[in-house]
Amino acid sequence: MEIFNHLESTLKIFWIIAIIASVIFIIQGILTFMGTDVSDGTSADFNGDLIDGDTPFQLFSFRNLINFLLGFGWAGVTLYHTISNKTLLAFIAFIIGIIFLVSFFLIIKQIQRLAEDNSFSIEKALYKTGQVYLTIPKNKEGKGKVQVSVNGSVHELDAITENDTLSSGQMIRVTAIIDNNLLLVEKL
Repeated sequence: MEIFNHLESTLKIFWIIAIIASVIFIIQGILTFMGTDVSDGTSADFNGDLIDGDTPFQLFSFRNLINFLLGFGWAGVTLYHTISNKTLLAFIAFIIGIIFLVSFFLIIKQIQRLAEDNSFSIEKALYKTGQVYLTIPKNKEGKGKVQVSVNGSVHELDAITENDTLSSGQMIRVTAIIDNNLLLVEKL
């Protein structure tokens, strides 16, 4: 600790910022991997919308502040003995902090592109082919069941037909959706 006391004040400030930001960054990382902290910097800690509408990220969040300070602090520590002009050093450290922030946004944007909504919606079954599971009576006289594959998952759904009776095992095509819960099918 005695070495720290002999440092110049500007270098002390950079070290303090770098160490505190690093400790908080490590804690955030541990909490994220444990699943207790699901924040990804896409929501603000306060209402700070800079642009109306849906934006892919918020500029003002605690996580983003830590990312900026991480780049700013370590750039200042690393470049302190290389750049003698302290104003230029602070400016370059600021730019590197911004680069850290932008890099984080780009990484999060790429990760969000990997997200996929695989929740089932009956509308996704429209025009799909499938197989009759339980016999479907002719001319909408009753309903049966069909098995249709949607997003790689087989779903058993209620179905009716306008034509002849469709018996178990026959191949069908979904032609319409009725009342958001019933399929109208035809024989293939």
